[in-house]
Amino acid sequence: MKKFIKKIALFLLILMVILVPVTLFFFHFISPQYSEGYNASLLDKAKRLESIEGSKIVLIGNSNVSFGFQSELIEEAYGMPVVNMGLHGGLDNAFHENMAKLNVQEGDIYVICHHTFADDGKIDDVELAWITLENHTELWKLVNRQDITSMCMGLPSYMKKASVIWGLGLISREAAKNYNAETDACYSRDAFNEYGDVAYPREKGTFVFSEQSLPEINDTCINRLNQLNAYLNERGAVMVVAGYPIGKGEFTPPEEGFVSFQEELAKRLDCPVISDYRDYFFDYKYFYNSFLHLTTEGARLRTQQLIKDLEGYGLERQDKQ
Repeated sequence: MKKFIKKIALFLLILMVILVPVTLFFFHFISPQYSEGYNASLLDKAKRLESIEGSKIVLIGNSNVSFGFQSELIEEAYGMPVVNMGLHGGLDNAFHENMAKLNVQEGDIYVICHHTFADDGKIDDVELAWITLENHTELWKLVNRQDITSMCMGLPSYMKKASVIWGLGLISREAAKNYNAETDACYSRDAFNEYGDVAYPREKGTFVFSEQSLPEINDTCINRLNQLNAYLNERGAVMVVAGYPIGKGEFTPPEEGFVSFQEELAKRLDCPVISDYRDYFFDYKYFYNSFLHLTTEGARLRTQQLIKDLEGYGLERQDKQ
């Protein structure tokens, strides 16, 4: 038995001796390889967020946020810098919420726009997380401890794909670029404006609804949001929860269900729920390519509603003075 344990220990030691140098070489010489893709927009969003001194409005959530706002209108309304930190649902709610901790200043307003409050707090797609973070170690803190094991398990797949892109780049930069970013222009880093909004023109909605469901709530998400609210409050910032875009048509659940959901949400959260979710019902024609992605006009309508909600919450508008 002792010999077997020694052999296992030796094997693990040899494995570590091989893997550690390989991993260090990879992160130093090969990564990053997805710097032109949609998720690489996080680098620009974080840079803007951390560069702002003084109070600001920060929009937090998945792609319903990145495809759902025209931040310049909010900035004009309230005279405060706005940062759209919306990214990707595959990263899950907790990952996005951690973005709220990157540069908290007194007077900040953090607007949470989740479309569900029943997640398990874990990253859904760890390979996507690696594609997002790559070797940008300053952003690795967005990953929670409970995701470390799964991130380690997903690392080899990311390394393999990134190495392929790197190899293609040695032959042709154009060939590598085809793997680096999505072919649809709305899913590239260049699709975002300075605020972090997807600014790619989306004139016509193409998404076809077939079913819709009410948002759900669980203790995991509620407890985590209440902890985030306390963290922000301790630093002089406030957190509010606002609506997400809801398709209005033949498959929309009854309004009563959303009323009940909102009442329960407001009861269980320590922070204000500033929206009436029924105000975020938008005709199906305003949904671009997903049940959460709005057209350009849909994003404008939703932005106007959020401005009203923030005013109703008590934020003083500057464009009316």
